[in-house]
Amino acid sequence: MPSHHPTVSDRLLARLGLIKFDETELPAVFRRVSDFAHEGLPSADYVSVTVMTGRRPYTAAYTDETALRLDELQYQGQLGPCLQAAAERSTVLVPDTAEDTRWNRWPLHAARAGAGSVLSVPMPILGDVSGALNIYGRPSGAFDDDAVQAAQTFAGHATVFLANAHLYDRTVRLARQMRDAMENRAVIEQAKGIVMAERRCGADDAFAFLTKISQDSNRKLRDVATALVARTQSPEEGTAP
Repeated sequence: MPSHHPTVSDRLLARLGLIKFDETELPAVFRRVSDFAHEGLPSADYVSVTVMTGRRPYTAAYTDETALRLDELQYQGQLGPCLQAAAERSTVLVPDTAEDTRWNRWPLHAARAGAGSVLSVPMPILGDVSGALNIYGRPSGAFDDDAVQAAQTFAGHATVFLANAHLYDRTVRLARQMRDAMENRAVIEQAKGIVMAERRCGADDAFAFLTKISQDSNRKLRDVATALVARTQSPEEGTAP
């Protein structure tokens, strides 16, 4: 008789909602998603999350080495249920891995590894990032209609959650890059002013002077500028930038 799981997604979604993006880095968010699926979805003995950026898939999180090995075997052969789910954005079910002959007989490897059933649910995270929630069950026939529906419901909400996490991560990284760029520019401009005053030259010549020191010493321009500014502020430490 098919089992019914009416509240499984509600419980999992409540846990997802407790994750704070400003306190959790993106890899940890993926791990939480795989862990929650493993703990709350029916027949989820091993769970992984495949992410595809362009055509380059990788496993962003996994709950067991078996899931990781089976994922990577798909990546090596460029065939398998998780890749198909991510690429076609459709759910892929393997009811009995010992009897399935798709994907260059990849299911047989799953059967030998102890996964009798496989369920991959698409997670189109962003326009340039797609993925799949991969659920490996030990017995064959592990995923009935209710189990598939529960996984799809969870994956749908997790997709929105991961999209927001990706956007937050990109925003934070962009803000950090802009801050670093402004700091770099500020210290370089300060160093240029020092060189202009000391060498009585123009801004272009001062920049060329700093660039030459950077190239000759195999140091970043910012590091050269920072050293020069520090030397000027503490003359007793020497004169070389």
